Amino acid sequence: MIIQSVQLVNFRSHDEFLLNCNKKTSLLIGENGSGKTSVLEAIYEALRGKSFKASDNEILRRGADFYRVELNFCDGKKTVVLFDGKKKQFLVEDKKVARLPKRNRYPVVLFLPDDLHLVATSPTKRRTYFDRVLAEFDETYSSSLLKYEKSLKQRNELLKRYVKEGEAGRISKSDFFSWNILLAKYGLEIRNRRKQYLEKLNNIYSDVYHSIVDNDDSVYLKLELFGGEISEADYFNRLEAELARDLVLGHTGFGIHRDDFVFLFNEREADGTASRGELRSIILAMKFIEADLIFQETGKRPVVLLDDVFSELDNMRQKSLVKNFKDNQVIMTSVEEV
Repeated sequence: MIIQSVQLVNFRSHDEFLLNCNKKTSLLIGENGSGKTSVLEAIYEALRGKSFKASDNEILRRGADFYRVELNFCDGKKTVVLFDGKKKQFLVEDKKVARLPKRNRYPVVLFLPDDLHLVATSPTKRRTYFDRVLAEFDETYSSSLLKYEKSLKQRNELLKRYVKEGEAGRISKSDFFSWNILLAKYGLEIRNRRKQYLEKLNNIYSDVYHSIVDNDDSVYLKLELFGGEISEADYFNRLEAELARDLVLGHTGFGIHRDDFVFLFNEREADGTASRGELRSIILAMKFIEADLIFQETGKRPVVLLDDVFSELDNMRQKSLVKNFKDNQVIMTSVEEV
């Protein structure tokens, strides 16, 4: 699927904006704060059904009562996103729907400047990043993650209510039983999918890294399991056993929402051992594999959105970026000509 144009109305700082895209690479140049990232955000929302960074009310331009995104494709089809200040709707194939249908979602490789610092960022941000990546091509993962997060939210809310209402008899500890079952079920599904993804990535990670940097360094991505290897039954039993502790803390302390993704460089943690250039090559290699895995799993070449990453890369890595994404439609932003 090739994007022909994207039009924004009342989207963040843009009252109206139109970008006509090239079939291969489109470059959007502007100063920092000029709204370049917002254009990529709008494209992402129309392709995936949601923003990668904010809620609809945060996106809505100050003083406006609606925002609209229209994405036109070269085959004549289009997707329209409309938010009226209260609810969001999608216009697809002349039908209005509350959510973008799965068949109309298109895979995206999103590359933000912060991604280059992924190795050294917090476990929470790494999990969020990989959750988004896996959801691009694995509908089962996306569905399990949504159900897990909903169950986790409900259990955490119940923990807080129990402190206030438990003694009055309105909530009992047995009320946590069903949420513990759901968290164990979907938690193990998510963890197993993460393992499968990392196995595929690690099979070629070092080789792809060597295509960027000609040496014999090894690169590996490890899933650090919170609580270690565990069965679904053991997962449930641990949630039951730690209920008293969770009631004191006010949140669920155990679960796959505490797992971490750790980058290894020459069998040591990359954070603190790899140089700045090596860290960038580690992330670049992962991005290239991400695009290939999406194509293998979906049969679709993902649209590549690059937000001002060229300024973070030296000439060698810029050339590698262009070479490895030559088969994809690329839409990129920069503060200057590249």
